[in-house]
Amino acid sequence: MADLILSLTDVTLTLDGNAGPVEILHGISLDVHRGETLGLVGPSGSGKSSLLMLMGGLERASSGQVLALDQDLTRMNEDALARFRRAYMGVVFQSFHLIPTMTALENVATPLELAGHRDAFERAAEELHAVGLDARKDHYPSQMSGGEQQRVALARAAAPRPQILLADEPTGNLDGANGAAIMDLLFGLRDRHGATLVLVTHAAELAARCDRVVRLADGRIAGEDARRAAE
Repeated sequence: MADLILSLTDVTLTLDGNAGPVEILHGISLDVHRGETLGLVGPSGSGKSSLLMLMGGLERASSGQVLALDQDLTRMNEDALARFRRAYMGVVFQSFHLIPTMTALENVATPLELAGHRDAFERAAEELHAVGLDARKDHYPSQMSGGEQQRVALARAAAPRPQILLADEPTGNLDGANGAAIMDLLFGLRDRHGATLVLVTHAAELAARCDRVVRLADGRIAGEDARRAAE
């Protein structure tokens, strides 16, 4: 269908553990529609983050098919996956993953430069303004709070104007006030750029803001709920 932006069909993921192969995901089939906000919830170890990584091509499915924008991620090599992510995806992690030797502005501008944008620093400055960090653009990660670092990570993910925005526990390392601010910014960036948002969360208040919530248990889809009617 034309409005499908992500489609997983009978996907499994098996990883090597100390005691041998461990099957993380079992026969996952899931469609995500353009412009949708999808929350992935479930207990620790249920496979939420692994499923998100498959959607972003950061893990390779052991079997089954993962389509993103009608492109088969399971058939791409690592270089092709990196190019695809750079062009179409933004990823936000719980632990920020900022480059410590770069300023906030440089952290946001770097993926734009790698993608060949001549206005990389201008766009990076715009995104830092959008997350309220004008005064911090020349600061290094060690000079910023956790909430500020996550704002930089959000700006970096949004700067390339991705069609797909993936977020793995984006408020997990933050206190209540900073977590609420990041939630508002995350949905604001989604609205501003029109991206499809898929997020992993333990936070009930964050899941409640999603259009649809998929519950995982033991590496399988255990159910789903529509949280609000489509507009």
